[in-house]
Order: sequence, then C-alpha cells, then structure tokens
Amino acid sequence: MTEPASTPAPKAAPDASRRSERSRRAIFDAALALVAENGYAKTTVEGIAARAGVGKQTIYRWWPSRAAVLLDAFLDLQVRAQEAMGADAGSEIPDTGDLAADLKRVLRATVDEMNDPAFEAPTRALAAEGIVDPDLGARFTEALLEPQLQYYVRRIEAAREAGDVDPGTDPRLAVELLVGPLHHRWIHRTLPLTHAYADALVDHVLRGLAPRA
Repeated sequence: MTEPASTPAPKAAPDASRRSERSRRAIFDAALALVAENGYAKTTVEGIAARAGVGKQTIYRWWPSRAAVLLDAFLDLQVRAQEAMGADAGSEIPDTGDLAADLKRVLRATVDEMNDPAFEAPTRALAAEGIVDPDLGARFTEALLEPQLQYYVRRIEAAREAGDVDPGTDPRLAVELLVGPLHHRWIHRTLPLTHAYADALVDHVLRGLAPRA
C-alpha cells in the first residue's frame, strides 16, 4: 500500500523585525562612515541609502532628515561603546570616596572619546548642525549631553554631602567649570586635548570647591 505523500511544512514567514533591525544597523554604520570620510556637508540621504543597501524611502520612513539619522546613529554608537566597556547607558560616575580620582577617570575617558575619529566626526557634525537647526540641537542636548552632565552633578552632590566640597557649591556650575573648558579646547582646536589637561582641570576646579576653613 502506498504511503500518502506528506504535506510540506509551511515556510516560516520572514521576521520583519529582524530585517528592519539589520537595515537600521546598516543605515547607522553607513551614516557614521560617510560623515567620517566626507564630512557632514557631503553626506546625503541618497549616499547613506546606497552605502547601506536600502532604498531612500526606507530612510525617510524612519527619519525626517540626514541630521536625524546621524543623531540616532551616534546615540547607538555611544550605547555600543559603553556596552563594550562593560557599562550600560545609565552608568553613574563611580564613587570611590576620592572625588579627584573619580572625576579624572571619567574626564580622561571623555578625552579619549573626543580624540577617537569614530566619535569626533559625527560629534562635530551634530554640534555644527545643532546651531542652525534648533530642534536638532535641543534633541542632541536632551538625548546625549544633559544625561551625561547629570552624572557629574550627582557625583558632586554626593561629594558635597560627604563634606568633600564646600557646602555652598552649585553642582551644575561646578560641572560646567569642568567640562566647559574641555569642549572649548576640542571645538576650537586651540591646544591638544590630553589626559594631562583633563587632570589639570580637575585639580584647578577642586581647589576652588574645597571646603572653607
């Protein structure tokens, strides 16, 4: 007796979410690579689409502009860098009880990032575009800069509570004294951005914040 032919198992439907994630990752990688190679002014949505192997319509379905693509790509790059270092996006500045050492450690890491071509090109592009595009500038500040500044604020607040800095210290102002000069030197390329400079900033600022006798 002949066995009845078995019915082929139905093929699984393509996983749209995985395909979308692959496309998104390709778009992010393409945007960052093109900005690093050609600069922001010469980076176009068409160029990003071609490099990523997707249609231009795919990009415009997810983002309104090349600047928005680059911002999300850069935020994703930041998350991946933190994960590679064993940290997560919400990592606080460690409190070892030595405020100077803690601040020097994180400022040195910031210097390394600012000098890394993978971060430098998109950061400069976003900073420049944020000046002429207030909405993008506000989103860049809200999504990236402000959370990072708040890590410093909370560490200095903890130091104030521990008596390591003057009780009248304004934590936000203290943070701006630390990171403001760093960004000024980086943006204007006035002098090299080094670990020694980061350490000197911490030493100078903490002398001004020291508890009064």
